[in-house]
Amino acid sequence: MTHFSRRTLLALGGAGLGLAACGNGVGSNGANKLDGRVDAARNFLLTKYPGTRDLEQKAVGVLYMPLMTEAGFGIGGSYGRGALRINNVSVDYYSAASASVGFQIGVQQFAHALFFMTQEALANFRSAEGWELGADARYALPDRGGALGADTTSTQKPIVALVYGQAGLIAGASLAGTKYTRIIP
Repeated sequence: MTHFSRRTLLALGGAGLGLAACGNGVGSNGANKLDGRVDAARNFLLTKYPGTRDLEQKAVGVLYMPLMTEAGFGIGGSYGRGALRINNVSVDYYSAASASVGFQIGVQQFAHALFFMTQEALANFRSAEGWELGADARYALPDRGGALGADTTSTQKPIVALVYGQAGLIAGASLAGTKYTRIIP
């Protein structure tokens, strides 16, 4: 068995924390990096699905999650980080995580956006310690033709959840059971 001095353990621990911080975007440019990813995801969404422009204009706030990674082999989970924007200005940053059990195998990545259509829905989201997407949301999945619009059925729900940009080996993406937590990037 190898013995380490306290100095060696402290140095290794500090190096490990430093690498973890770099990999998670923590630091002085973490928010800038995350905002860049959110800008790219937002631009992709608005360009590929022009109907979302109207939805964004009607929303009082939008949470953009530019990259969710989901993996599963019987037991699965997903994780990603994003920004809440009001008037297209980032006001808070969030992580999203979920776990699942069942028949599943593979890995995929996708983006999603939560359009808060009422002030009450946005206030409830921002004031919660950890918020889970529930039955008050309407899910919208754009088809391959790019058709997606803000019809009256979608704008009457307090929250519209949109999954897009899917790539990978798991069929479909679900936001059911996803927990959102405010973070400091």
